[in-house]
Amino acid sequence: MKKLLIPFVLILALVISACGNQTSEKTKNESDKKTDPKTITYLSENGPVKVPANPQRVVVLSSFAGNVMSLGVNVVGVDSWSKMNPRFDNKLKNAQEVTDENLEKIIELNPDLIIGLSNIKNVDKLKEIAPTVTFTYGKVDYLTQHLEIGKLLNKEKEAKTWVDDFKQRAQSAGEKIKAKIGEDTTVSVIENYNKQLYVFGDNWGRGTEILYQEMKLKMPDKVKEMALKDGYYALSSEVLPEYAGDYLIISKYNDQDNSFQTTETFKEIPAVKNKHVFEANANEFYFNDPLTLDYQLEFFKEHFLGR
Repeated sequence: MKKLLIPFVLILALVISACGNQTSEKTKNESDKKTDPKTITYLSENGPVKVPANPQRVVVLSSFAGNVMSLGVNVVGVDSWSKMNPRFDNKLKNAQEVTDENLEKIIELNPDLIIGLSNIKNVDKLKEIAPTVTFTYGKVDYLTQHLEIGKLLNKEKEAKTWVDDFKQRAQSAGEKIKAKIGEDTTVSVIENYNKQLYVFGDNWGRGTEILYQEMKLKMPDKVKEMALKDGYYALSSEVLPEYAGDYLIISKYNDQDNSFQTTETFKEIPAVKNKHVFEANANEFYFNDPLTLDYQLEFFKEHFLGR
């Protein structure tokens, strides 16, 4: 019996040892799979990027400052257009104006994340300063863009909550506006900048996403033909009546030459004669981030519905 017992004990010891090794290896593999709790991996359009899980000092080089601020994340450097936006004054009062060429200034700001459009310069050098993520404008729709920024900032849940609520509010207001002005009533959005008039499609800021995508208001056929694909179309004041809808939204810079509004051509546009022209401050009407979209929605509710 003793001779049989010794091999059995040896076999049992080998089995226990093997199980212990497997458990140890499994624990090690699971540990290796765990992400650094201080970082997350964001799958950008250019591949995976390791970014802070809780960014504290973000530099935004184009377009997305309002998205970042709406999610409660601190912005320390920002593009000139965002810095000029009076609606961003309080949130950006301590942020520095920077460009993609101000590398030394960006280094001084000690950012932990840099965000910009895909056409910014010096991307490789910016990546040496901090994790850098770029987005191609219009590659995804404006609400999906906010969700992507939510993922990047590790705040996807908060971003989705806002998107769902905004769509409901905008679509509800659209139904009321159509009931008041008529299903087939057309709306145009124009802007004058650097002595050039522009009319906009449905995805170029200035409230176009709300009017056309969420509220489903109609744009004039001429606008649809010329501006829908590219997002905007440059035109002369002489042909503006061809692009003017029953309602005309003017995104207006007060420091630009707006003399087109004093011409007889402009005054004879039906929307002008019917007092269906709504003017907005272009500096605060420019973007399509949550802070701006909320303001634009209230602007349209006030002007179309009188509240």
